[in-house]
Amino acid sequence: MGRKKVYDETLRLRLLDRAGELLTEGGSDALSLRDLAESAGTSTSAVYSLFGGKPDLLRALYIEGFRRLGRRLRSVAPDPDPVEELVQLAHAYRTSALADPNYYRAIFGRGHDDQDQELATAGAGAFGPLLEAVQRGISAGELVDEDPMAIASALWALVHGLVTLELSDLLRHGAEGFDYAARAALRGWRAETASR
Repeated sequence: MGRKKVYDETLRLRLLDRAGELLTEGGSDALSLRDLAESAGTSTSAVYSLFGGKPDLLRALYIEGFRRLGRRLRSVAPDPDPVEELVQLAHAYRTSALADPNYYRAIFGRGHDDQDQELATAGAGAFGPLLEAVQRGISAGELVDEDPMAIASALWALVHGLVTLELSDLLRHGAEGFDYAARAALRGWRAETASR
C-alpha cells in the first residue's frame, strides 16, 4: 500500500500564489518560508515537504508562471489571417499578465538557470505559440521572409514592455491602446510593407 499523500495540489498552488504575492511585495530577501506558511494557513513542514526549500519554491513559482502564460497563449485559436492571430496572442499575453501579475513579475523579475531543463521547457512553451504564428505568417507570405525568431522576439519585447509599464501604472493605455500598438508593430513586419 502506498504512502498517504499529506499535502495536495490545492495547497501547493495556494503556497505558490502566496509566494508570488510576497515576492512582489518585498522581493526575494523578504520571502521567508515561515511567513509564507503562516500567511497561507499551513506549516513550514508543508512548504519543505512540497518544495524542499526556498530555491526549489522559487523554481516551482517560475515554472508555474511560465506554464500559466503558455496555457493562455495556447488557448488562442489559429486564425486564417496570421497577423490577426499575432494580435490575439498579444492580447492573451496581456490578459495573462493582468490576471496573474505576481507570477508575471516573478518569471520576468530575475534571471533563470540556463541549465535547468524543466524551467527552459516551460519558458519555451510560453514563447512557442508566438514563434509558431510568426512562422505560419512567413509561410503564408503575410510576413517578411526573415528570421522568425527575430520577428517573434521583437514582438514579444514590445508586448512585454507595454504590459510591464501598464502593471507599474506608468502607462494607462488600456486594451484599445494596446491593440493599436500591437497592430502598428505588425504593420512593419508585413510582407507588402517591406516590398514598398
